Amino acid sequence: MSTDAALQRLHQHYQSMPPVAAMQVSIAAYDGQRLQLHAPLAHHINDKGCAFGGSLASMMTLASWGVMSLGIENAGLRADVYVADSQTRYLAPLFADLDVHAQLAPEADWRSFLNTLRDRGRARTSLIARALLPEGGVATEFTARYVAIAKP
Repeated sequence: MSTDAALQRLHQHYQSMPPVAAMQVSIAAYDGQRLQLHAPLAHHINDKGCAFGGSLASMMTLASWGVMSLGIENAGLRADVYVADSQTRYLAPLFADLDVHAQLAPEADWRSFLNTLRDRGRARTSLIARALLPEGGVATEFTARYVAIAKP
């Protein structure tokens, strides 16, 4: 898999969804395990002048979905990916552009996930995403379980 081509496909997929396109989400970085997304604060500001909580939750959901999708594609598999459940903790207001990153949770085992997806046609795993404060630290933390269902 060409990482650049996969990231371009992911970006196009994000842009094909009108609510996501309106958010002006861009892919900032991907290292094969962690995906970082960026969006300008001006499109996500709330009545307090900081980032809207729904935008933060949406971006972390998208980043986690992207990690799953890229990893599945990299393994040569095809699957639909869904968020099964999630929890969001808002730790501090974010008065800057939205920069979020997502990766597998520490307890997640990617190899086991892929083997289960191959063997059973469906698998689930846990991810963690964070929205970062510009001065360091975490504004918002998102933990979730995602499910993949193999495509024929």
